[in-house]
Parts: sequence; C-alpha cells; structure tokens
Amino acid sequence: MDYSLNPIAIIHSPFKEKFATPRQAGLAPTVTAEVVFFPDYATPEAVRGLSEFSHIWLLFLFHHNWQKGWQPTVRPPRLGGNKRVGVYASRSPFRPNPIGLSAVRLLSVIVRDGQVVLKVQGADLIDQTPIIDIKPYLPYGDAISGAAGGFAPQAPSHRLAVEFSSLAQEQLARFRPAHPELEALLHETLGLDPRPAYRSAPEDEREYGVRLLDYNIRWQVSGGRVMVLAIDPVEQ
Repeated sequence: MDYSLNPIAIIHSPFKEKFATPRQAGLAPTVTAEVVFFPDYATPEAVRGLSEFSHIWLLFLFHHNWQKGWQPTVRPPRLGGNKRVGVYASRSPFRPNPIGLSAVRLLSVIVRDGQVVLKVQGADLIDQTPIIDIKPYLPYGDAISGAAGGFAPQAPSHRLAVEFSSLAQEQLARFRPAHPELEALLHETLGLDPRPAYRSAPEDEREYGVRLLDYNIRWQVSGGRVMVLAIDPVEQ
C-alpha cells in the first residue's frame, strides 16, 4: 500500500546545511527556530491548548535524503564512523522512509495576520525542513526512567573550547545588532566538533567552512580547541 504525506509546516532555522547541524535536539539549547504553518493548516483552532506544554515533538522529513535510498546498516558518528549497526538501531537520515523526530522546547505560539507560528528552542533541523506532524511532549510517557541508551547512553560530554581570531572578534561585534545569538550559536555548534569522525584528532591543519544564519564561518581545530578564523556575510 502507498500512502501520501502532506507537510503541514516548514521550519526556519539558522542551519543552512547538514554539516555542523547538531546530531540531536537539545545539544545546542539556545538555538531558536520558527515553525511556520502552511496556509491550509494555519488555523488557530489546531494549536488551541498547545501553549500549555513546555515541549513538543516535531516529526519531519529528511528532505535532502528523499531520493538517496537506504542501506540496512549504517556507521553512526557516535561510534567513530567505523562500526556498523542496523539502520533501525540508529537515527541515520538514510532510512526506508526518511522521517525524523525531535523534541524541542516550545517558547511561544504566535497567531497573527492569518499565520500560525511556533517559536521553538533547541531544534536540530536544517532550514526549510518540512514538518509533517506536531505532538505535545508528555513527561510521564515520553521520559522513561531507567531506559537503556545502547551505544549512546548519554549526551556527548566532550566539547571543544571555541575561540575567535581578532578578525572574527571584530566581525562578531559588527554583526551582533542583527544577530545577537550568533556568538552563542558558534560556541554550541562548533564546540560539538562537527568534523567527520575520522578527522577528530586534536591537531588538524585543515580549514573548515559552514554556513550559519547569513554568514560563512571558517575555522580550524588546534590543540583541542576551535579557532574561528572569519565570519563573512553571505553574498545575496
């Protein structure tokens, strides 16, 4: 049997590409994003009572992986990218049905001018990700005491210190009025060490780049620390 799914909303987040996007929700807790409902679903009645919940589940489509197929085993980054586990024992985006879920903090429900918008915090979704459903997070049923976490029993404990070159410091000061959250975003995302697992050595002369918000970020890792080299506006 074939089933069709209609996205109900789209998310606007600071993450413009997969690289450097946190691998789980809540790892970059200050990151804010907006879930904007499509017109057919932007009815205030549909979100009545939702603001009483502190957290919600976002069910979404891995739209970048839609046509890329899947394999029965994957190499989770948490295992160094070297050991294979079954796809159903992972949260890999390469799945038979590329559906993901994230628990995020609900900051506010905004209804204005025919639009319905949810402002959320701690999301791990790429900008423009389609949302297919939203459900309230229920602490008594969704947080299970004593549950086993397999090969990922705890959140990553090792974070890299993030420092800024003199140029990056000047750029941060210049861009702070437009994006006051930028510095915290860089600490939280780059501190998670988004490099591929096989490049996670303390010394790495390679220069990396990623787009966050409206900026191209360039950085290196040395001595177990991230050095942000430059923060350049994206040319429109």
